[in-house]
Amino acid sequence: MSRLGAFAVVALAVLTASAWGADPSLSPTANTAFLATYAKKHGVVVRPSGLEYRILQSGFGTRPTNFDVVKVYYEGKLINGRRFDATEPGFPAEFPVNGVIPGWTEALELMREGDHWELVIPANLAYGSRGAGEAVPPNQTLVFDVQLLNVSPPPKDREKQDSDNGQ
Repeated sequence: MSRLGAFAVVALAVLTASAWGADPSLSPTANTAFLATYAKKHGVVVRPSGLEYRILQSGFGTRPTNFDVVKVYYEGKLINGRRFDATEPGFPAEFPVNGVIPGWTEALELMREGDHWELVIPANLAYGSRGAGEAVPPNQTLVFDVQLLNVSPPPKDREKQDSDNGQ
């Protein structure tokens, strides 16, 4: 094999190596084990979808619907504890319930204003095989600490747009 051919094979192998190859704590086996271990913790609820959550504090406010806009504080980590995203104190995030990964949407529709939950979201309800850039490798279970601060109805133009589309 020529040097160029050998180089191409090595380069291809490096480029296609999975993210967990560099970090065994993020392997498929580690993700499966994490989900199974977390499910056995006291107070953990496992949904039919595979979403797992634990209520840290109960709120008594409004429960959001699919098109509502929520304001939250959150922190997201991989199963090895590496933080990949978070809000800053005093600067909560605001977004529509249906504008996030499926695991978040499912959890938010169960929560009430004032709730503080820990979510464990399997890869199929998160970013799946595509991952999320450099921050989240493919096929990763994600752990979120979420505080639901506020629920607002969708903007009026969104309601009009949905009714114009027959929804």
